[in-house]
Amino acid sequence: MSITPLMPVYARCDVRPVRGEHCHLIGEDGRRFLDFAAGIAVNILGHSHEGLIGAIQQQAATLMHCSNLYGSPQGEHLAQRLVDLTFADTVFFTNSGAEAVECAIKAARAYHQHVGNHQRFELITFNNAFHGRTLGTISASNQEKMHKGFEPLLPGFKYSEFNDLDAAKAAIGPNTAGFLVEPIQGEGGVRIASDAFMRGLRALADEHDLLLVLDEVQTGVARTGTFYAHEQYGIDPDILATAKGIGGGFPMGACLATEKAARGMVIGAHGSTYGGNPLAMAAGEAVLDVVANEEFLSEVRAKGERLRSRLEQFIGNYPDLFELVRGRGLMIGLKLKVEPRAFVAHLRDNHQLLTVSAADNTVRIVPPLVIDDAHIDEFMEKLSAGAASFAPEEVLG
Repeated sequence: MSITPLMPVYARCDVRPVRGEHCHLIGEDGRRFLDFAAGIAVNILGHSHEGLIGAIQQQAATLMHCSNLYGSPQGEHLAQRLVDLTFADTVFFTNSGAEAVECAIKAARAYHQHVGNHQRFELITFNNAFHGRTLGTISASNQEKMHKGFEPLLPGFKYSEFNDLDAAKAAIGPNTAGFLVEPIQGEGGVRIASDAFMRGLRALADEHDLLLVLDEVQTGVARTGTFYAHEQYGIDPDILATAKGIGGGFPMGACLATEKAARGMVIGAHGSTYGGNPLAMAAGEAVLDVVANEEFLSEVRAKGERLRSRLEQFIGNYPDLFELVRGRGLMIGLKLKVEPRAFVAHLRDNHQLLTVSAADNTVRIVPPLVIDDAHIDEFMEKLSAGAASFAPEEVLG
């Protein structure tokens, strides 16, 4: 056999983590890496948070899984906490971000079906978005690299230019059910939606009886300095998909909705074998115990400002390599003047610093939200050393 036991769909690097300690990962060869990738914005409490570990251990010893055929006191409690913290009236728990987005898409369609708008099934999505890897969520993205090999795509999506409100308005037609948008495009390069764009989408949705569906899988759960990023725009969505940080490393997600938007999500409309299992709910509770308060959120904003300020001062030292810094909270994009993957690999392999590449020549900096000034100092030292040692041919390449 020539195929590997793990299906070869990842271009895996030589870093092979076997242990995590707070904001560092330790490989099987003993190398210690500063983790400013955090499982791609997942491990928001780091790798060894006592509260999260304890909650999972206690729940694992009590009850790990129970069918959704039965009542769920664990799910009901966490759902109520999310309802109390957000715009939402109801929650469906999933196992991943892609599943949360799938649920959001179904809820948007089901709403219009329920109220008799049977022709309204199409969501307007935005160029360079990333919504997941299921057939439905790749169909919601215009990125051809994700489409290759999986056509025909699912119908029901119309692509429009990100941050162009006039284009979004022009895209509205008789089949339009709503908008699906990331407040900040993570995979797309940490590109931030403007206030006018987000508020304009909300106004268009209200005017045309459409639903505003937000993908906050990456931006949610304190990552940008508010519990969800949409709060910074002064608007509420009708439906929101969340995941990544909500489990702190345990696989879970959720679809949040208003009572109006969830009208079509009736008994039998949707389901999940594992979604909302007691073990996941315990992880979610432990995460909220830490992050769902203004003191923690203000610390995220302050750390983000310190890190972004230092980056902005630093990049002028390497004008041929770096272009700009953007982001909110601890979701920061460092835009390069070259393709970023070689630089990300250079930082990882030569300076034991983990970051993530993204579109638009961007290096994503998404550390655990529990970093302190010492971690920021260590990051800047490693980044500085990495920039100084990055070979000219790599820059030109």
